[in-house]
Amino acid sequence: MQVRTTRLEAEDAKIIYQETAGLAIITIHRPQAKNALTANMWDELAKIALKVLDNPKNKVLILRGSGENFTAGSDIKEFNAISLEKAEEAFLHMEKTISTIERLPIPTIGVINGPAMGAGLELALACDIRIGSEKAKLGIPVGKLGITLNNKFAQRLVQLVGPSTTKDLVFTGRMFKADEAFKLGMLNYLVTEKDLNKFMIRIGKLVAGMSPESLLAVKQSVQECVDSVPTLWQGSTPFVGSDFTEGCRAFVEKRQPQFSRASK
Repeated sequence: MQVRTTRLEAEDAKIIYQETAGLAIITIHRPQAKNALTANMWDELAKIALKVLDNPKNKVLILRGSGENFTAGSDIKEFNAISLEKAEEAFLHMEKTISTIERLPIPTIGVINGPAMGAGLELALACDIRIGSEKAKLGIPVGKLGITLNNKFAQRLVQLVGPSTTKDLVFTGRMFKADEAFKLGMLNYLVTEKDLNKFMIRIGKLVAGMSPESLLAVKQSVQECVDSVPTLWQGSTPFVGSDFTEGCRAFVEKRQPQFSRASK
C-alpha cells in the first residue's frame, strides 16, 4: 500500500492519500476542527483528486474523513477574518474542488462516519455512491451563517431529495440522522461503524472489477442528463451576501446571529 500525507496547517491538518488494490483513498484529517477544510485544504484536495488519475491502476476513489466526522465543511473562523469579496472567491474555489471530484472519470465513493455539514454535505453529494454508518448526520445549516446557496449547490440536493426537502433543510437548519438520510437516498448504504471500513473496501473492489468503459459511460450519460436540466437564475446567485459577515462573527463568538430584517 502506498501512503502519502500532505500536511497543510500548524494544527495537525492534513490530507492522507493511499493506494491499494486498485483503490485510491483520500482521508481528510483535521480532528480538532471536525475535519473542517481551510482554503488551502480545498485547493490541495482538488490537486490530489486529479493526481489519482496519474496511476492507471486506480479504478475507484474513496473519500472519507478521519474519526467520527466526514467534514464540517469550510473553516468559518477563516471566513470571519476576510472580506466578502475574498469569501465569495473562496466559495468559488470550493465549488471548483467539489465539481472536480464530481466529474472525475472514475467512480467515487464517499464514506461518512459522522457529520457531513454545509460544503461537507455538498462534497459527499458529489460522490457517485455514499456509504454511511449509524453516526452519519447530513445537513446544510447555511441559514445560521448568512450563506446564500448558489444554484449548483442547491441542484445537488434537489436532484436527490426534491425542492421542498431542500428548502426545509435550509429553512430549519435540521440535520438528517443516518436512517433518515438512507431513506431519502442521500446514503446508498447504511452499515454499522465497526463494519464501515471493511464494507467500503468490499464495495470499492466490487466496483473496480466492473468494465471501465461501462463505468465511464454511465457517469458521462448521467452527467449529461443532469446538465440538460435547465436551472433558473443560472449563475446569478452569489454564495455570500451582507448577512454573511454577521453569521460568521456570531459563529466565532458562539452566539445567536442578529440578522437585519430588511429583504435583500
